Amino acid sequence: MSSATSTPASPLPGVEDRDWRTPAELIALGATWGGSFLFMRVAANDFGPFPMVATRLLFGSVILLPLLWRARNSIRLSHVWKMLLVGALSAAIPFSLFAWGAERAPAGIGAIANSTTVLFAALIAFMFFGEKIGTRKAIALVAGFIGVVILVSGRVAGDNIAPAALAAVAASLCYGIAANLIKRYLSDLPPTAVAAGSLFAALILVAPLAALTWPAAPIPMKSWACVIALGVLSTGLGYAFYFRLIQRIGAPRAATATYLVPLFGVGWGWLFLGEALSPSMAIAGIIILGSVVFSQKSKG
Repeated sequence: MSSATSTPASPLPGVEDRDWRTPAELIALGATWGGSFLFMRVAANDFGPFPMVATRLLFGSVILLPLLWRARNSIRLSHVWKMLLVGALSAAIPFSLFAWGAERAPAGIGAIANSTTVLFAALIAFMFFGEKIGTRKAIALVAGFIGVVILVSGRVAGDNIAPAALAAVAASLCYGIAANLIKRYLSDLPPTAVAAGSLFAALILVAPLAALTWPAAPIPMKSWACVIALGVLSTGLGYAFYFRLIQRIGAPRAATATYLVPLFGVGWGWLFLGEALSPSMAIAGIIILGSVVFSQKSKG
């Protein structure tokens, strides 16, 4: 999945987006990002968190390399250190937390918790950067975190999924922090360069841990296929596709693809792995997703 790693952008002037392409592309992006939780669920036990994340970042970084190369002249040394921090918070740490959780809970748990990224971004902006939160967002935050409590307290097939759910929520908190840092300290770079540079930085941070924890047993081809798809589709092409949408229809509309991630995350888990949607997951998902949508609606 993905984090909010972009700064607001306006649609390109004169571009007509009121056709079938925009909703189709938003659905495709939501399906791709939702699929990341399926891929992690399949491969997590064979790879382990750090090797899986490093492999994911390697393939995703290769896909985005042309975007980073294109913006090379605008990147200064000060940007490199900022990208290392953002890379840790937007990819290295949250990807590892989601991977750890995927070993222990259904794919839908991470996908639902991922929706809280928008709420955490608003909370961090309010607490540390002085942004006004407003009544609507305050209500959404309270409702969203009630949903988190329900998600964490639930059980799936009798198993306690609280550790995995908490890991996913912590990952979303990292995304929310990263979104604020990008907005304030990397806004002078093209969003595509920030995305590509952050992934490369995250790869540098995770690679040593992956080397130390690489599994001794051979990794099945099915798991290799899932991690390659995770890197190429959900990470590399997903990010590139997302920023292409931002350029055409603007960041607020492009971000609506994230609303579809829980639906596809749960759906893919049910379709391919037979994972059931528990009552607590359903209730938490409705509350969290509803609160996010409510927080984003205009006052008018």
